[in-house]
Amino acid sequence: MEAQTVIVKFANIAKEFSVSNTLDLGFTTVRWYGVIIAFGFLLAVLFGGRIAYKWKINLDKMIDVLLYGTIGGIVGARLYYVAFKWDYYGQHLSDIFKIWEGGLAIYGGIIGGILAAFIVCKIEKLNFFNLLDMVSMSLLIGQGIGRWGNYANQEAFGSLTNKNWGMMSDTVAEYISRNASYFGLGNVDNVKQYIADNDLYVHPTFFYESVWCILGFFVLYIILKKRRKFSGQLFLCYGVWYGFERMVVEGLRSDSLYIGNTSIRVSQALSAVLMLVSLVLLISLYVKFTKHPKPIEGIDFFPPKSEKELEAEKRKAEKKALKKKARSVVIRDGKIVAGAYEKKTAQQLEEERDDVLVNAEEEIESKEEDSANENN
Repeated sequence: MEAQTVIVKFANIAKEFSVSNTLDLGFTTVRWYGVIIAFGFLLAVLFGGRIAYKWKINLDKMIDVLLYGTIGGIVGARLYYVAFKWDYYGQHLSDIFKIWEGGLAIYGGIIGGILAAFIVCKIEKLNFFNLLDMVSMSLLIGQGIGRWGNYANQEAFGSLTNKNWGMMSDTVAEYISRNASYFGLGNVDNVKQYIADNDLYVHPTFFYESVWCILGFFVLYIILKKRRKFSGQLFLCYGVWYGFERMVVEGLRSDSLYIGNTSIRVSQALSAVLMLVSLVLLISLYVKFTKHPKPIEGIDFFPPKSEKELEAEKRKAEKKALKKKARSVVIRDGKIVAGAYEKKTAQQLEEERDDVLVNAEEEIESKEEDSANENN
């Protein structure tokens, strides 16, 4: 793609935005798409590293997972895209390796990255399910930020709309002109003029996905802190969350990959399967580990507890022990037994028990004296 700057406008927003797909650094020029993807990747790695540190996972092993997982992700993303565009790449084999020209599919990247990570985890003896949880949250960070690379390239947009949040630019209008039939404008002579005259826009689907992914990260973070019952739970939540969004948004996309010559969108079908399978597994496993919180033999489903969590459990146990001690002491038939709960200090309880014992002894001595006097 050549360097270009376009004016982007949104419905009901007076301000227009100048968007360039390249960044001039003086000594060289780089594409904004790559910069944004790299930034999202960096934040995802930093977050994953932080979680790995808290869970006391060997960072050297995590670097191996990151390295091979990244390679597997790139290869998987490219192969996935090429497989569903084979009608073109089958005739242009040399173009398969030109990833800088675009053509990376997120689902292929996820599949390739996870397969590579699984192999490394087996070799390094890491908990694969814990890794999946870290990956799911990191993915949402990377996807949420990375989608803005599509904005820089003015790609990954949706069908025509008159909604208040629609988007339009010359790049988008040119794409619509080249694919007029797909947008239902096959009989229009001058598509670009028709778009301008009718004030038409397209769905900014990249924005929909970005917002949904970032929101999903915070949802999973709350689950991590409050509701995580077993390793792999966050990944299943990711499958439900992202699968639902992609299933809906993919139906609006204008650049979808299709299965053969059918009208079935690959990512939409895969998203539906991902969402349903993840939902069934999530519910069944959540119920299982809530009712019977025991690890499956040979598999550590429970994440290692942090020092903060262990300290909280210790304080809770101490508090429970103090409550047990803070029960008033009562004498029944000459024996000390537990009475009703009262908020008293240990010293107060000790003094109260001593008073009860002293009074009991004095009462016994008094009765003995009265009995002796009667005998006399």
